[in-house]
Amino acid sequence: MADNSKEEFLQLVKRFGAFLTFKISNLFQRLDSRSVGALAGLAFAIVFTWRIMRSPSGPQRRSPKRQATAPSSSGVSNANADSALPVVAASSEDSTAQNVIDEFFQPVKPTLGQIVRQRLSEGRKVTCRLFGVILEETSPEELQKQATVRSSVLELLLEITKFCDLYLMERVLDDESEKKALLALEDAGVFTSGGLVKDKVLFCSTENGRTSFVRQLEPDWHIDTNPEIITQLARFIKYQLQISPTKPERSASNVYFSSSLEQFFGCV
Repeated sequence: MADNSKEEFLQLVKRFGAFLTFKISNLFQRLDSRSVGALAGLAFAIVFTWRIMRSPSGPQRRSPKRQATAPSSSGVSNANADSALPVVAASSEDSTAQNVIDEFFQPVKPTLGQIVRQRLSEGRKVTCRLFGVILEETSPEELQKQATVRSSVLELLLEITKFCDLYLMERVLDDESEKKALLALEDAGVFTSGGLVKDKVLFCSTENGRTSFVRQLEPDWHIDTNPEIITQLARFIKYQLQISPTKPERSASNVYFSSSLEQFFGCV
């Protein structure tokens, strides 16, 4: 039945081709070159389609016959195993593809440098006190005994010096305290690994002296632990960060609070 339908279709194509040939021969004298080219293209397409329909289809690949085996419990198990293999393989491929997609669309974790730039709002000059922020010590009396750089803040401090013009400052009671603070910073590698130099570590004998340092330097950010200094500088400094275990009830709109420098930059 299929062969008869195919032959009838081929005969129909032949008759249609003959009809077109007859009509084209009558129109050749009245057509310009462009129309003749279009009709010739149409005729070529019809002939090409007809030749394709005439060509016999290629030999179909014969699927190998599976040898019949006597039914047994092991045969049933093998058949079940064979039928399960494609499912397991497809499941494994889907899982691998999903893992690749998840990994590709996983958000990229920002670097510490990018976090510093973002949190500092592209500020280029920063002033910061030493006590309770950079040093473990929290008073001039403690500094007279020893000076210890907080290890958890060291990497962050070095990153800030790469991006910002950083000034460190503190109130001290004597020259020996200055030497202890500078030696602790030097032993921690602040002066050799970062962009900080000893000339940018400033010392004074009063809290008002630190306020004067900040106002003269006009930084984009000031970091301090003293709420009184934060309040005094609020109208002069664009941004301030107060390091405090508790947040006060009232504060200026340009003052941020954090329990530590690392907490503010999300390093803990």
